[in-house]
Amino acid sequence: MAEVHVVILAGGKGTRMKSARPKVLHRLAGLPLVEHVLATAVAIQPRSISIVIGHEASRVREALARHAGLSFVVQEPQLGTAHALLTTEPLLEGASGTLVLLSGDVPLLTPKTLQTLVDRHGSTHAAATVVTAIVGNPHGYGRIVRNGQEIARIVEEKDATAVEREICEINSGIYAFELEGLFDAVRGIAAENAQREYYLPDLVAIFRRQGKHVDTVTVANAAEIEGVNSRAELAALTRQARAQKTTELMAAGVTIEDPATAYVDRDVSVGADTVLHPNVSLEGTTSIGRGVEIYGGVRIVNSTVGDNVTILDHCVISHSHIAAGASLGPFAHLRNSVEIGEGAHIGNFVELKKTTFGAGSKAGHLAYLGDSTIGEKVNIGAGTITCNYDGEKKNPTIIEDGAFIGSDSQLVAPVTIGRGAYVGSGSTIRESVPPASLAVSAGKQRNIENWVEKRKKRDPGA
Repeated sequence: MAEVHVVILAGGKGTRMKSARPKVLHRLAGLPLVEHVLATAVAIQPRSISIVIGHEASRVREALARHAGLSFVVQEPQLGTAHALLTTEPLLEGASGTLVLLSGDVPLLTPKTLQTLVDRHGSTHAAATVVTAIVGNPHGYGRIVRNGQEIARIVEEKDATAVEREICEINSGIYAFELEGLFDAVRGIAAENAQREYYLPDLVAIFRRQGKHVDTVTVANAAEIEGVNSRAELAALTRQARAQKTTELMAAGVTIEDPATAYVDRDVSVGADTVLHPNVSLEGTTSIGRGVEIYGGVRIVNSTVGDNVTILDHCVISHSHIAAGASLGPFAHLRNSVEIGEGAHIGNFVELKKTTFGAGSKAGHLAYLGDSTIGEKVNIGAGTITCNYDGEKKNPTIIEDGAFIGSDSQLVAPVTIGRGAYVGSGSTIRESVPPASLAVSAGKQRNIENWVEKRKKRDPGA
């Protein structure tokens, strides 16, 4: 098998996006456009991947910094796709085999199609192989001009005749090239077009004049090769990506009551027999177990949910882990490394931050638990607050197994509530409570008899 080298063009400004952000960093189904393209490239296991950057080059490089082994080259000035490819020549000096060229704003290309391109290119010994599609509305795309069954050339829309604009087979901008002699051929491209740029598609006509074979691979699903040039196109492709994801999940045994309102990112996994009610968002690398029920308005980001968990309406969960059999909500908020134990219950308007909440423990209502370690079978009464911030730093609260925290209590950290201890309702706890002890801080109740009548006499209008 010949070596494969991938080049991704990611240097365009994306003027029609009307954004300060580089076009390839706009997000689709949870990831920047270029990340989708890169994932497809990695799937075919190329020998090298080179990224051509230009507009806001440092931002694009930084966004991809987590990927090892990438090579970057800056295209400056930007004089067209042929010029962009030519900038990679120093990176590929001495390389042989096949060069696959991808566009950083074409996010839905599948690894299967890319592998088909590589295989077809190698089997036909072509100088170039072009990915094409047949579409109903070819506006904006270069047209494939054929001589019989053979591709003769590619003409950009602005340079096409009226007859050529009626052609419905379009150029995807995705190619496989034989590396030997490629850059010499690219240097032969002239900027004789409406944009005064060096167009890579002109290589087709050059190779044909040289008597070299040029082949095509036509995709059945044109969405695979659709690019993003505007916010409207980004939204349209996002809908397609999400529809594909929900279809895959339902085929794997997930119930999605209203697929049109299920927002599930590409890298999310969901187990069989899970039910997603309308308006659920599962984002990032979230993993949902089997038999989970997630009700409307829930948003889960980069979190893990175990089997048979119930999450009621309008919960927000971020960077957290929920063990099997737990129940949450409605209106619960978990953020920043929360660990919920097996069978635990987090109820109405309870917020947890950087907290471990033990198996079988309960916080039913209106509580804030931050920077805390809470043991098993603990009861947290309504209105409980861990006062974790002293104005300078965050301090920890520890509540050991079996403790009972009465309603409307404030635990002023750092403080430890011992195993099996009780905190009386309405207490402000500033010191640690020993195991099996009762802590109270409120004074003895005093009733003033006839106070209401006396007040009325003092103030008749009261």
